[in-house]
Amino acid sequence: MTRKIIHIDMDAFYASVEQRDNPALRGQPVVVGGQPGNRGVVAAASYEARVFGLRSAMPTAKAVRLCPHAVFVRPRFEHYRAVSEQIRAVFRRYTDLIEPLSLDEAYLDVTATVGDGTASELARRIRADILEHTGLTASAGVSYNKFLAKVASDINKPDGQCVIPPERAERFIAQLPVGAFHGVGSATEARLHALGIETGADLARWGEAALVRQLGKNGSWLHRIARGIDERPVEPHHERRSIGSETTFLADEHDRDAMLMRLRDQADEVATSLQKHQLLAGTLAIKVRYPDFTSVTRQCKLAPATDQAEDMVPLLPFLLERTEATAQGVRLLGVSVAGLIDPDTRQPVQLNLPLETR
Repeated sequence: MTRKIIHIDMDAFYASVEQRDNPALRGQPVVVGGQPGNRGVVAAASYEARVFGLRSAMPTAKAVRLCPHAVFVRPRFEHYRAVSEQIRAVFRRYTDLIEPLSLDEAYLDVTATVGDGTASELARRIRADILEHTGLTASAGVSYNKFLAKVASDINKPDGQCVIPPERAERFIAQLPVGAFHGVGSATEARLHALGIETGADLARWGEAALVRQLGKNGSWLHRIARGIDERPVEPHHERRSIGSETTFLADEHDRDAMLMRLRDQADEVATSLQKHQLLAGTLAIKVRYPDFTSVTRQCKLAPATDQAEDMVPLLPFLLERTEATAQGVRLLGVSVAGLIDPDTRQPVQLNLPLETR
């Protein structure tokens, strides 16, 4: 039986929640995230703000320049998580096969739910239920695989849906710009353009071996999806393989001692999380993001595996010195651990927890 996949994507989720809760914000260009004058990024922008070019992950300073009259609202992530759980409760009325991608989007496999019926009608019912229970609109993409369903959910935003049945897939993909392909970032898009590949039709003319030579293993993925082939199942849980803590500084930090103090605090947070989950970690890593937004990670082994901050802290100066943090300054620091094992069985484990942020 052909799979029937729905990708639900909430419309400007964080900003829409704020506009719902505060009528004075309705119709206004709303930005959820960092405040003007402070270091930070846009977590979400309302559709009124997007008209001015604002988008998520944009530095707040740039958002202010593009839309000086925007209303900046501090994020309330615990509240967004509570609303997200209401939305997932709606999903569970229709299927158990739910794969959350973030607080505001998820894949649903409704193959067994609809049988020979239409997933399109079910998507409309789900969107109507979300609106009734939360007062928020959602958009949907419906198709026979995850790739096409995700692309389709962007077609008729906001508060719309798009269906791509198997018989329309080849024509749809052929006209699709390669930058719209899920998994194609700006760097890959630039490489594809340099090869003369602008659309799905251009991509489909390349053989797999040639794409792999140019793009590595990503070439195999692109070769398949250019032909509408995506056999990934909807997975009810994401497997988290690491635990970490990050901090974005309000101003670039140049002081080594201040950096190490922040890293020590993060190591304490990570150790507490390990103890909470009754796990040991075999690898320690730090993440450094420089003022130009480039990021590096440095890691080392923890031998023996541990859940104690006192075993991690002595390694932090060594890892920091393997970066250019003190020379360039940093805008973000993070500590994470991986190689998680059960202390009783000494076997590797993964945390089956849904991702909380996109």
